[in-house]
Amino acid sequence: MNSVQGNASSAEDFAALDMALDALKTNATAWAQTSNAERIAVLNEIKDRTLAVSEGWVEIAVRKKGIPSDSPLAGEEWISGPYAVISACNGLIETLTQMGDKAFLHALPKRTTVTEQLAVTVLPHNLWDRLLLSGVTAEVWMEKGVDEHHLADHTAGAYAAPLSEREGRVALVLGAGNVASIAPLDAMHKLFSEHQVVLLKMNPVNDYLTDYLCAAFRPLIACGALRIVKGGAASGAYLCQHASIDEIHITGAETTHDAIVWGVGEEAVQNRLAATPKINKRVTSELGAVCPTIVVPGPWTQADIRFQAENIATQKLHNSGFNCVAMQMLILPSYWEKKEALMQAVRAVMAAGLPRAAYYPGAAERMQSFVAHSDDATLFDRGEAPACVVVPYQDDGQAWYRSQEIFAPAFSTYEIEGRDAQTYLQAAIDYANTQLHGTLGANILIHPTTIKEMGEQRFQALVADLKYGTVAINTWTGLGFLTTACPWGAFPGHTLADVRSGIGFVHNTFMFDKAERVVVQAPWRPFPRNVLSGVFDLLPKPPWYVTNKTQHITARLMTGFQHKPSWWKLPRIFLNALLG
Repeated sequence: MNSVQGNASSAEDFAALDMALDALKTNATAWAQTSNAERIAVLNEIKDRTLAVSEGWVEIAVRKKGIPSDSPLAGEEWISGPYAVISACNGLIETLTQMGDKAFLHALPKRTTVTEQLAVTVLPHNLWDRLLLSGVTAEVWMEKGVDEHHLADHTAGAYAAPLSEREGRVALVLGAGNVASIAPLDAMHKLFSEHQVVLLKMNPVNDYLTDYLCAAFRPLIACGALRIVKGGAASGAYLCQHASIDEIHITGAETTHDAIVWGVGEEAVQNRLAATPKINKRVTSELGAVCPTIVVPGPWTQADIRFQAENIATQKLHNSGFNCVAMQMLILPSYWEKKEALMQAVRAVMAAGLPRAAYYPGAAERMQSFVAHSDDATLFDRGEAPACVVVPYQDDGQAWYRSQEIFAPAFSTYEIEGRDAQTYLQAAIDYANTQLHGTLGANILIHPTTIKEMGEQRFQALVADLKYGTVAINTWTGLGFLTTACPWGAFPGHTLADVRSGIGFVHNTFMFDKAERVVVQAPWRPFPRNVLSGVFDLLPKPPWYVTNKTQHITARLMTGFQHKPSWWKLPRIFLNALLG
């Protein structure tokens, strides 16, 4: 059985779910004890099958999300769908191939941060990264106490036990409905990093992907390690309570997580008071947040303002705003003379944006609520798309804008005083850490000259103060999601009682056991404009920008390249990237 169709609240459908779980439980130990060579063969076949269904996968996603068939925005569905899955396959294949003595760690550059933590560079990782993502870096910062000499002891711990001693477990993965690769990547983490068989329940919003995922992941289904099912809230509740489920992973809303763990209404109140969760299973999660973007004052030119306005618009409007890590509060320096010019540029970028629908259920109601909590809401025109709601937040004791994830095309702005860039940035970081709900992702936009003036060491210390699972410098934290070597999740330390942005990491194809955060950074200016300032990174306007005019072509080509790299494929990618 590959999928359960229809209304999962019926006894007949519950019986089908029981059958799926029985099959998984029967095969759980066999999967846990599969060799690395067998898993590599499975991953290679998944790569091929994913590419084979990618055209149909992207076509149906574009149609269901209300994106015109010829729109460059189709590039989002390539990059955050088949590209990400194939990339994860490649990463896992490399790790499994060199698992014996953790040899995959040897070539990864390492350094000690100003906080005396070990930072491991996972991007760029090879020549192709240096060419296609020139100037982009991603570091994984380990928890304190993990040093270079003992990194291997804190990596791929699940592979330490001999095959014959591994015990099978059954994981329920509750898939997200917004981004196509979330559900399969979450399942892959459980399967390959934790040796668990998986029942993947698709979200009703994007369960149109079920047939494509079943086709792509046929090798795992065939060996009894994966079942993909459909169903609504009733089937989800039934599965969470099922005795055959050992662990649960959810990507979604904090309210959904808490309903699973604690219940609802008076039941939840009593369970919390007694510290007795409704379920006795390990629960990991990736949940949302009020994600900030901190704009640091500096010598921005008009061209810089325009480019960073496109960056800000992307952070909010990628996937029409339906991302857990979408920018929700834009923090601005109140004293900066270029503040208004930047906001006008953001408005202009949004007004010129390509048409798309606010497709996710409940968006209109959430945006109405966003407006209702302020007397000063404004609308940034988006042409044929619903206008983006913007609220200047005064922090007058009303905590709503600091605590509620909107999950829609809306954001607030908040201004902070500061006598200089360093003082301001410290104040903005303190505000984000102490006042904004969640710890999933935070962004900093800062001119290289400003970093130089405050000192690289001091800037790194400030970045270390920002307690988020992914910190992006001059780019968007969504890049950390798309770079599947990076652990993806909240900053460590949350509990079931105070879960905020979740517990645990997914993706993480190098299988670091004690990652604390990821820091991604991109060039301040795109190629070729950066050459005028003496910087020779080759990255033009990134293909994930909502303003990129050729992203649908570039992303499709990059997906094919990720499947099978070749020098002959590079010229077309470079040409279309430059035309973006």
